[in-house]
Amino acid sequence: MRLGPQHIRGGWLKYTQAKGEDLADREPVDVEVPVHPDLDEVIAGTKITHLTFLATQQGRARTPAGFGNVFREWCDAAGLPHCSAHGLRHAMAARLAERGASPHQIMSVTGHKTLAEVQRYTKAADRRGTAKAAMGLLTEPETGTEIVAPQVEVQKSATIRGKS
Repeated sequence: MRLGPQHIRGGWLKYTQAKGEDLADREPVDVEVPVHPDLDEVIAGTKITHLTFLATQQGRARTPAGFGNVFREWCDAAGLPHCSAHGLRHAMAARLAERGASPHQIMSVTGHKTLAEVQRYTKAADRRGTAKAAMGLLTEPETGTEIVAPQVEVQKSATIRGKS
């Protein structure tokens, strides 16, 4: 909600992420991610006159509550009542997981601090797609494994508990 053009340098988005207003009390995380080409295109085509991309009509940065409220209005207007600002981070983590990103890769993009946090957001990721990818591993040719027919005829033994 407070990101602006000053956070983009050399194609990278760099910012400090923390919950709430007071960064000092919230164990902030420095995040640095490449700007996605789609986002770069939108930013390039947008007239930006403020320090934040999503400024209020008065040209000020939005408060967390104000951002949540306006984001709710935008989602409703777009016919997406199931979406919310809080869900953006979850959606990004899930999308990355569905595309095979490792937990550490997801953490580097979302700013999560622990694997447990990432797992909470990604455990419901597209299980069908993940299962399909996993089963695809079984159709790849194996290397170093060969089934060989026995060279001699194998006979059943008539020995039962030590008796012949």
